[in-house]
Amino acid sequence: MTRYLLAGGGTAGHVNPLLATADELRRRDPSATVIVLGTAEGLEARLVPERGYELVTIPKLPFPRRPNAAALRFPGGLRRTIAQVAELIRSRRIDVVVGFGGYASAPGYLGARRAKVPFVIHEGNAKPGLANRLGARFSPWVGVTFGSTVLPHATLVGMPLRTEVTALAAPEVRAAAATEAAAFFGLDTSRPTLLVTGGSLGARRINATVHASAAALVGVGWNVLHIAGNRSEVSDPGIDGYVFVEYCDRMDLALAVADFALSRAGASTLSEFGAIGVPAVLVPYPVGNGEQRFNARDLLRAGGAILVDDADFVPEWVTREVLPLLADRPRIERMAAAAREVGIADGDARLAALIARALGEPGPAPSL
Repeated sequence: MTRYLLAGGGTAGHVNPLLATADELRRRDPSATVIVLGTAEGLEARLVPERGYELVTIPKLPFPRRPNAAALRFPGGLRRTIAQVAELIRSRRIDVVVGFGGYASAPGYLGARRAKVPFVIHEGNAKPGLANRLGARFSPWVGVTFGSTVLPHATLVGMPLRTEVTALAAPEVRAAAATEAAAFFGLDTSRPTLLVTGGSLGARRINATVHASAAALVGVGWNVLHIAGNRSEVSDPGIDGYVFVEYCDRMDLALAVADFALSRAGASTLSEFGAIGVPAVLVPYPVGNGEQRFNARDLLRAGGAILVDDADFVPEWVTREVLPLLADRPRIERMAAAAREVGIADGDARLAALIARALGEPGPAPSL
C-alpha cells in the first residue's frame, strides 16, 4: 500500500488539481493512503474533508517581502514547520510527497528532503510560484501545466481536472451533455452558445461590457450564457436568448454547451478550454504579477484564442471584434481545433504516472 502526502492549498488553483490528483491515485489503487498537508485558513480546510481525505494543517508562513518583525520570526517558524512535516512523513511512513504550490508546499518539499523521501512538484501556472521554483532545484520530478513554463526538470503533464469535465473530450459525451445543458439552462438548441464567465466572484469589466452588449450579441444569432459571479454589479437584462445566472454549480454543462467563450485566463479555465476544444476571447486579470497573460500564451500561439487587455474590453471592441468573429463559423471551428491541439485531457493520469516514476515504478513520462 502506497502512502501519499499531497501538499498545497490556499486557492482553488492549488486545491482543485490536488484533489483531482488524489482521486486519480485512489482510482489506481483504492488501498492507497492519501493525506493532504495544508493550512487552516485556505480553501483546503473545507474542500479536502468534504472530498473524504484527511487534512493535516501547518501554520501559514508567507515568505517575508520586506524587513520587519515577521521577517525576523520567519526562519524559526520555517524550521519548526519543516521538522513537523518531516516527523509526519516518518510517523505515517509516507512514500512520496506531491506539492502543488501555495503555503504548504515549501515545508512539504523541505520536510521530504529531511526525511529522505522523493517529492514531486506540479506547477499550475505558466509563471512558476516561489515555492515551486525552490522545490524544482532539488527534485527531478517536476510536472508543468503549460509547455512554455520554465522550470528545471520540467515534464509536460497538463492540469489535473475534474473527471466530469475531462469526459467532455469525447465528442459523444459532450453532445449528450450539451443536450442536457440546453434543457438545464433553458437555451435555444437552434442557436450556438457564447459562454461568458469571470470566475466564481465574477469580473467587473467582463460583466459590464457584456451586459451593455447583450442585445448585439443575441442579435447575431447566438445564445449568451452569462455566469456573472456572486458579486456581480449587473443584473439580468431580460432579453430572449440571454441567460443570466450569478452562480453555476454545473460548469461541466456550461462547458459542454459552449461553442465559444469569453473569459478570464486562469490556468484551470484555459486547461478546460483546451481539453474540450472551446475557443475563446481572453481578458486577463489586470492585477497581480500578470500570470494570466503568461497562462494564455500557449493557447494564443496555437490560434485557439485571442486576447484583449481588461482596459480595452469595452462595448466598442465587442462590436468591432467579437460580433464579426461570432458570424464566422469556419474560423470558430479552426480555433476550436487549435485549442484541442494544445489541450491535455488526462493531466491527472500524466501526473500520476510521473509520481509513479518518482517511486521507482517503470514507464515513460512525456517531457518538454
